[in-house]
Amino acid sequence: MGRTCRITVMTFAAAAVLFSFSPLLFSRTKGIKGQTIYVPVYSQIYHGSRGRVVDLAVTLSIHNTDMKSRIIIDSVDLYDTSGKLVRRYFSRVRSLAPLETVQVVIAESDTGGGTGANFIVRWRSERAVNAPLIESVMIGTSGQQGISFMSRGVPVEE
Repeated sequence: MGRTCRITVMTFAAAAVLFSFSPLLFSRTKGIKGQTIYVPVYSQIYHGSRGRVVDLAVTLSIHNTDMKSRIIIDSVDLYDTSGKLVRRYFSRVRSLAPLETVQVVIAESDTGGGTGANFIVRWRSERAVNAPLIESVMIGTSGQQGISFMSRGVPVEE
């Protein structure tokens, strides 16, 4: 098999894997009027061989990615590891201007969500817009070890 043929086969194989296993990369993000988004967060994680728990601070960021239109955040609800509602954020709907971002912060000392918490974010718009980018950032320390990571929300309803 010649070099060009091998490169073509490898490129085709890589594209097949990408399309098969990465549907979120190609999810519909333009021209929608609302969604319910699931965002995994972790108020605590297990660390080390003894199953020690490390508490984490959590920041949820909701970015309006549309450059022309407002979006409305109807609700931001935190659920714990067992799926029970812990807290509702925003006592009233919140409007985000084009390219505006809003954050929800959970203090490191607030471990109510546990090791498998999640946010459910409901948003809408009067016209079809780009979907917002909704991410969570977790950060904490254990001794002299710093821990930080992030997760991205995924649509569960449109």
